[in-house]
Amino acid sequence: MLKRPIRRGFHLIETWLDRLCGAAWNPLSNLGALGFYFYWIVATSGLYLYVFFDTGVTEAYQSVESLTVDQWYLGGVMRSVHRYASDAMVLIMVLHMTREFANDRLRGPRWFSWFIGVPILWLVIISGVTGYWLVWDKLAQFVAIQTSELLDVLPIFGAPIARNFLSPGHLDDRFFTLMAFLHIAVPLILLLLLWVHLNRVTRARVNPPRGLAVTVLLVILAISLVKPAVSQGPADLAQVIEWVGLDWFYLGFYPLIDSWPGPAVWAFGGVITGLLLLMPWLPPLRQASPARIDLDNCNGCTWCVSDCPYGAISMVPRTDGKPFTQQAEVDPDRCLRCGICVASCPTTTPFRRISPLVPGIDLPQLTAADLRERMIEAAAVNPTVGNTIAGNAPRLLEFVCEQGPRANGAAPPAATQVVVPCIGMVPPSFIDMALGRLAIDGVVLSGCTTKGCVYRLGSELTEQRLARERDPYLRKRVPRDRVLLVELNAGDVKSAAEQVQRFRDRLSDREPERTDLDA
Repeated sequence: MLKRPIRRGFHLIETWLDRLCGAAWNPLSNLGALGFYFYWIVATSGLYLYVFFDTGVTEAYQSVESLTVDQWYLGGVMRSVHRYASDAMVLIMVLHMTREFANDRLRGPRWFSWFIGVPILWLVIISGVTGYWLVWDKLAQFVAIQTSELLDVLPIFGAPIARNFLSPGHLDDRFFTLMAFLHIAVPLILLLLLWVHLNRVTRARVNPPRGLAVTVLLVILAISLVKPAVSQGPADLAQVIEWVGLDWFYLGFYPLIDSWPGPAVWAFGGVITGLLLLMPWLPPLRQASPARIDLDNCNGCTWCVSDCPYGAISMVPRTDGKPFTQQAEVDPDRCLRCGICVASCPTTTPFRRISPLVPGIDLPQLTAADLRERMIEAAAVNPTVGNTIAGNAPRLLEFVCEQGPRANGAAPPAATQVVVPCIGMVPPSFIDMALGRLAIDGVVLSGCTTKGCVYRLGSELTEQRLARERDPYLRKRVPRDRVLLVELNAGDVKSAAEQVQRFRDRLSDREPERTDLDA
């Protein structure tokens, strides 16, 4: 119930952004890559600031002020860029997690990335909090006192650490040395966890498009110049802080710490963290059987390994004595049941007449043989417009991604549909057969956008196969202008229907003669 309205909202915004800045530059389609990009901006600007930072009770504030005021043309800009890029990183991470949740991309084999993402979020918050301590202004004083009192609730320190902030005499320079160490060490641990986060993701996009990266950097620079980050006056432990301006991206929960008892804050944080960690199993996901290997037809080509979106397939030594050095092996805990590997197998050809259609890798719930039969049955259906047979209308066959915009939308007149788990499961040889032996006038492949593909690589690999840039590719004898690839955000059925209608109109202008490409 909760996921559907959130998903609809994301799709509406994504569609608007596609029109505004293009699909390739759509920020919502590059959230993961933008997160990495902001990390490197923060790290680079932070290194510059650290060169001029002095770790001392009085020196810390003075060094930051010198950077901000005396060296405003570079140091001040760097401080502002560091601040706003850090805020943007938190915003991007929250949007990324919310979008993955709404699209149900956290369950099944994808639980691992989500599970690791939860401590990554907390490490980012911790890194930001320690950064605010280092400035040692009034805001830093407020954060330090509230944090130390919260930590004192836990029985992990020999003496209450809040005592260090009772008076100026209790605080020494070692505190700032420790904070500087934590502010550097935590991001390094964070970088390691980010690598683990992508451990099961093949061909992960960690860099946004160059144009988007430049635009985002210019926006941050503009904000830094218009509203530069400044300190809020030097900290004074002899005074009680009555008011401070908070960075709500990092410090938004501090009013809660200030007003709630410490145990209640820890309990609330533990419940939220526990729920986030358990989300992949709430409710439990019922999965179909994973892809299976048929050694009689596996020649160890490795195409399925390179195409699998989550590294669920690996090559192992041959076990059946055939003259091949390796064979494919599927890890059921990583397999997404998308069928992309089926289309990548060179033995998935529908033209077999003597032997059964059993490729080297197949989906038990929708085998390649089943897909061929569904395609043949769909091609045999008379195209109709309402209840009237349109005998002269181009005959269209549409392969529809069950996760995409056409699975629940009305099929256009004169087209019949075959639903597949992912558009990347359709081998180019099936298109060859449809246009040739089955005498179909045009084939439509309706899937998700390249950046919004539920299985990450389905639309991208399909594009490359149709363009004859990736094996197995569409054979040259197949007219490319008789194949339409529709890539849309979910819910955009109207636009899909319009594209199919234009495709049908274009086919109507072709010569009516059909050629059996298999002859």
